[in-house]
Amino acid sequence: MKNQEKSYEENIQKLEGIIQRLEQGNITLEEGLSSFEEGVHLIKTCQNQLDRVAKKMEILNQDGSLQEMELDTGEE
Repeated sequence: MKNQEKSYEENIQKLEGIIQRLEQGNITLEEGLSSFEEGVHLIKTCQNQLDRVAKKMEILNQDGSLQEMELDTGEE
């Protein structure tokens, strides 16, 4: 299963595990580089997941109608 197909929570949990491994320092340089690359990919995946959710968010107007909420994702 690709990271994109996993839930946001699963990706964050995996990222936390990578961070712990890197902080412990009990891995080889090659393993560290591979873990770092995987972590960067997970961060991008999580950000994409958050961006998709942000675009789908809707707010309830005072009159009871739904309106899509535009959020600034920091992209220009």
